Amino acid sequence: MDRSTTIDLISITKTQDAFGVWRQSESKKTVYAQVDSVSMSEFFEGGRNGLNPELKFTVFFGDYNDEPIVVFNNNRYSVYRTYHRRTDEVELYVERKGGTVTAPTTTE
Repeated sequence: MDRSTTIDLISITKTQDAFGVWRQSESKKTVYAQVDSVSMSEFFEGGRNGLNPELKFTVFFGDYNDEPIVVFNNNRYSVYRTYHRRTDEVELYVERKGGTVTAPTTTE
């Protein structure tokens, strides 16, 4: 497997400030991944379920901690499905959708 491409996994944390207002912050982790197009069956099945499948990222199992957003080539994608292989890899199936485009506060 060719894991020479870097992607950013974005985790989201919600905290309440002193005034009781909920704030959202993001933290970024850069990992290596293999990038593939989704299969034709994944594309059509996702479309039937209201999704817009776009890409599949394969990363090392230990690198992924249920992050909901992936950044690749300056595009933000939402993870809609994961598949844990029998090996040490996990596949992340992603789509572009509203709500993942703007970034609140990012901490590293």
